[in-house]
Amino acid sequence: QVQLVESGGGSVQAGGSLRLSCAASRDSYSSDCMGWFRQAPGKGREGVATIYTVADITYYADSVKGRFTISRDNAKNTLTLQMNSLKPEDTAMYYCAADPYSNYATCRRLAPRSFDYWGQGTQVTVSS
Repeated sequence: QVQLVESGGGSVQAGGSLRLSCAASRDSYSSDCMGWFRQAPGKGREGVATIYTVADITYYADSVKGRFTISRDNAKNTLTLQMNSLKPEDTAMYYCAADPYSNYATCRRLAPRSFDYWGQGTQVTVSS
């Protein structure tokens, strides 16, 4: 059974940090590619960061490079997103997603349409 449950969202001032977690079922945690996406009000869903689990390679959107870090905790079947130096434009609903059968080229595109399984999301609000 595939299950993804996000936590860790909240409200923070600009410059602050948050750490998002995604508890994954064993089936979803074994996916070839896992990632974080976000959707702001009135905008489409966009890729934030992905990890190609086969080779443990990470990819980031240009807007978050150097500020966000995606990682996995294999002991806890958890995907995390450490967010530092947060900006008001980072405000969005953040989603965890899994693509069970992926490849290097697909995973690095950070394209939402490539992902089959999604969590319910956790809200992040950054005030100026």
